[in-house]
Amino acid sequence: MTRHRKPHRFKRKKPVVKNRFFLSGFLIFILFIAISYFLFFSDFFQIEKLIVSGNKKVLEEEIIKVAENEFLKKKLFFSVKNILLINLGNIKENILDTFPQIVDVKIKRKLPETLSFNILERKGVAQFCKAFELFTKEENQTVYQKCFLLDEEGIVFEEIIKDNIFLPKIVLSKSQDKNELELGQEIIEKQLLSGVLDIFSQLKDLSVETKEFLMVSEERINVKTLDNWEIYFNPKEDLNWQLTKLKAVLKDIPLEKRNDLEYIELRFGNFAPPKYR
Repeated sequence: MTRHRKPHRFKRKKPVVKNRFFLSGFLIFILFIAISYFLFFSDFFQIEKLIVSGNKKVLEEEIIKVAENEFLKKKLFFSVKNILLINLGNIKENILDTFPQIVDVKIKRKLPETLSFNILERKGVAQFCKAFELFTKEENQTVYQKCFLLDEEGIVFEEIIKDNIFLPKIVLSKSQDKNELELGQEIIEKQLLSGVLDIFSQLKDLSVETKEFLMVSEERINVKTLDNWEIYFNPKEDLNWQLTKLKAVLKDIPLEKRNDLEYIELRFGNFAPPKYR
């Protein structure tokens, strides 16, 4: 009787999983290094072009100079000139701090190498004039006046050399003018400025040319005319009603007699009594 031997079975060796994980991890690491180098160290994403639009008063070169100051900084080992790493918020803040004439700037990345700057400048709707004192070597005091543009928010942003006859001229009384002037600050509240602009426009329709708006107090504006007479308004009360009273009074005063006026009082009641010299 013959015996049959059972066939010998060979066990297959299982592949070493650890080697596969190590190789995969190494390849991923190499890929990560390659991508990081391409994104952050190569010249491909370095900022080479700055495009400025919308600016009229502020020179393009000055805006670019402020932006380029941010490029000089470094974060760890990375150049801030890399378009992916550049802090657009810092650049915007520096531009607004440097140029009071600019109310807003929108900065966009245009890959791979361009930054675009869309500038929104302030528009002058009125002028603000302030008296300054100058002392000479002989200790003589000279008072002179500087004028600046105001935007619709009541913010002073630019000095002007000559008066602009097409814009109302606002002056603070000595009691109101206590603060040092700094470009970019609010000089007059937006609502009050809106009232001044409305008065200025309606006075033109009445053939009344204004010289200045003297802000005496929160409840009094003295409008000085080119004919050397004044109109007293209360900005806290209904300006439309005060202007209605003014129209009624001026309707009864011939143009040639306006030179004899000293002032017209509009602040009280339903009457607007004119006072003659």
